[in-house]
Amino acid sequence: MRTVLASRAGRTVLTLLAGAVPALAFPAPSLWWLAYVALVPWMLLLRTARTARAAAFTAWLGGVGLTLAMHHWLLPSLHVFLVPLAALFGLLYVPWGWLVRRTLHGRPGGARFAAAVALVPSGWLLAEMVRSWEYLGGPWGLLGASQWQVPAALRLTSVGGVWLVSFAVVAVNTAVTALVTAPRARVGAVVTLVGTAVLASAVWMWAPTPHRSGELRVAIVQIGETDGAARRFAQGERLTRRLAGGGADLIVWGESSVGYDLMHHPRLERRLAALSRETGAPLLVNVDARRSDRPGIYKSSVLVDGRGLAGQRYDKMRLVPFGEYIPARSLLGWATSVGRAAGEDRHRGTRQVMMRADGVPFGPLICFETAFPDMSRQLTARGARLLVAQSSTSTFQHTWAPEQHASLAALRAAEAGRPVVHATLTGISAVHGPLGEPVGARLGTDRSAVSVTEVPLASGTTWYVRFGDWVPRLVLAVLGGFAVFEGVRVLRDRGVRRRVALPAPARR
Repeated sequence: MRTVLASRAGRTVLTLLAGAVPALAFPAPSLWWLAYVALVPWMLLLRTARTARAAAFTAWLGGVGLTLAMHHWLLPSLHVFLVPLAALFGLLYVPWGWLVRRTLHGRPGGARFAAAVALVPSGWLLAEMVRSWEYLGGPWGLLGASQWQVPAALRLTSVGGVWLVSFAVVAVNTAVTALVTAPRARVGAVVTLVGTAVLASAVWMWAPTPHRSGELRVAIVQIGETDGAARRFAQGERLTRRLAGGGADLIVWGESSVGYDLMHHPRLERRLAALSRETGAPLLVNVDARRSDRPGIYKSSVLVDGRGLAGQRYDKMRLVPFGEYIPARSLLGWATSVGRAAGEDRHRGTRQVMMRADGVPFGPLICFETAFPDMSRQLTARGARLLVAQSSTSTFQHTWAPEQHASLAALRAAEAGRPVVHATLTGISAVHGPLGEPVGARLGTDRSAVSVTEVPLASGTTWYVRFGDWVPRLVLAVLGGFAVFEGVRVLRDRGVRRRVALPAPARR
């Protein structure tokens, strides 16, 4: 009995660790190459599960390990909520685990492996798609996002978004698992690996790329760690004055850089307008304050020029659960007493907004919104030639969070075929060109500084902007077709068993 318990305990620990391995492919470790084999240990445990129920438990437990490893830096904010959150997210991987066992259990041949190549990545994407719902925390930590610094992967995102990269990475893991465990499927596994490489090469050669069409000088003001709204505003002023005579076309401050409603504080508005006149560029600041013209606290991108408020304001639409509001506050409001959950809910904006700087239309995004592919895609479809993200991860300053957040700018740039300026309050600030490539200086979390970048603008349309989320739609079609196939098979098997069980007719 003791041996059995030890074996179960060992398998439990191994499963948690196996689920956590993919997190190492993301920043800050950034072992991007590990993503292509990171799922193999977890899949080996799944395919050797004795029953479908055991596979479901293994999938859930691995999902818990992945969530805890990927989001461990949320512990100060979520506190005890991180554990039930991990348990909830772990359930999303149960269908994927069942599919791994269903297609790779035992000694699969070519036909079953072919099904695995289609179904296993589809099951993984199903989990990522459900988890991407903003009320469940949004699309943070999608497996494809680990490839943010790989040019070939960025080209794939221009065709099918980050979803296509996730699908390809899981397909490679599936092929590697078959190579290790299924001799009868090794030919198919090699074909899959070669086919993935050919697909990436074809996309590299023939997928449309954005065309360079001018530049815009964008300055980032990274205020750095300061105490209180007044000191933060004053530090932003001091840094911005360094840009006088620098020829910037747009100056961007990070998220929550202004802690006062400018409509209710005209003196601060005049100070920002004076900065705009002194530097010769409009300022895009970010206001985190209670509004004077309507009830509630909003996070807003506000454009200020030499005459004051330019009349262009974007209110953040997608808020961070617990960080900016508490779901079902009447039931979960006690979270404020054990973590850094929002003491008062922020209010949501209702629509995306286009702004202009030096005649160039740009679309603002705020913090968490850079995780959502559809938001940058919609702005680009409406004519944005530049995407500007204002963010702050100051609460998680010395964790993996700033690196993970900054990496998302490369993905959004490659998907949309538009440059992305990622300006933060305390780092990491970065700029990525329309292919997702890094451009200009990168400001780390240890700096309070300004940087001016000649941001390359682009025209043209990527396939992802044109066709949208066709990969998730294809995945749903594949899984739906398989569900119908399995349903027909089960009904047919029951019919056969029923006919066999019928008593033979009596002879006369």
